[in-house]
Amino acid sequence: MTKLSVNVNKIATLRNARGGNVPDLLKVSRDLESFGAQGITIHPRPDERHIRYQDARDLKTIVKTEFNIEGNPIPKFIDLVLEVKPEQVTLVPDSIEAITSNAGWNTIKYKDFLTDVIKTFKQAGIRTSIFVDPDPKMIRGAKEVGTDRIELYTESYATDYELNKEKAIRPFIEAAKSAKELGLGINAGHDLSLDNIQYFAKNIPNLLEVSIGHALISEALYLGLDNVVNMYLHKLK
Repeated sequence: MTKLSVNVNKIATLRNARGGNVPDLLKVSRDLESFGAQGITIHPRPDERHIRYQDARDLKTIVKTEFNIEGNPIPKFIDLVLEVKPEQVTLVPDSIEAITSNAGWNTIKYKDFLTDVIKTFKQAGIRTSIFVDPDPKMIRGAKEVGTDRIELYTESYATDYELNKEKAIRPFIEAAKSAKELGLGINAGHDLSLDNIQYFAKNIPNLLEVSIGHALISEALYLGLDNVVNMYLHKLK
């Protein structure tokens, strides 16, 4: 079964809007695990506009499933990950001013940089994943930089799903086949939702994990966190 890791950035955004500790990020993360989530994901950014660097340290002490920290490997981020030592680090090439992640790595252009960063994390015993578009060239490049997994950037699938789901998923199927042939683990994330997750999981071979935040938290406003987590788990079976 594909594992569900819940990105709790939106919980931190809501907390920060009022300056207090409501909602309590740590309690929500514990509750998500008790509801069935198989991982907790955070994406701290340099301006700490949602997840704060201290949140990463605090979550490490309470997450009992899999802790995944994702972000752009600037020096400050690298230092945080090496300090916290989550089970997985996911490298994302987002710029400082980006509202959200909007592209995968050019694994050819940044080969030397990614190779060095990944080596550093793997020496610390941290599993590595890198955010990539469904492009076989970039996936071959991912293999060459030494990553354990790739995370397929699924915005284009989500955007085109309602128009033509067979066409939307086609490049992701080919990308997954390429990754399997190269011995890379496959994660996925970005704009996956209750509407499109089942079709994606059904058609992507060897999908190990999905990371879902914005859609899941938004859906939970109507359906409740416990209910929506289990709805995702059901669709991922």
